Amino acid sequence: QVQLVESGGGWVQPGGSLRLSCVASENIFRSNTMGWYRQIPGKSREPIARITTGSIKSYGDPVKGRFTISRDADKNMLYLQMNFLKPDDTGVYYCNTVPEVLINSRAYWGQGTQVTVSS
Repeated sequence: QVQLVESGGGWVQPGGSLRLSCVASENIFRSNTMGWYRQIPGKSREPIARITTGSIKSYGDPVKGRFTISRDADKNMLYLQMNFLKPDDTGVYYCNTVPEVLINSRAYWGQGTQVTVSS
């Protein structure tokens, strides 16, 4: 059974911070690169950060230097620390494996967590 549950989103003013969390089922977390994706209004969902099982991290240009991804293997948890948030960061954030989990040949996604950055 696959589980991806995101939390930690909310409203924050520009320049503020949020920390997102994701609990994933062990069967997909332990042996996969994990990533955070986001869907900004009017755009397709895009990957923004990833972390390998060996904790090698990489980031998309829009978030580089502001966001930090981490994982806790003991808890099957994925995190995204987001600092210096901008209005352009507003969107729904999702966690998933990289590439995303497929169930019956279709990508599986959790419900996501909404992040709103505005004054």
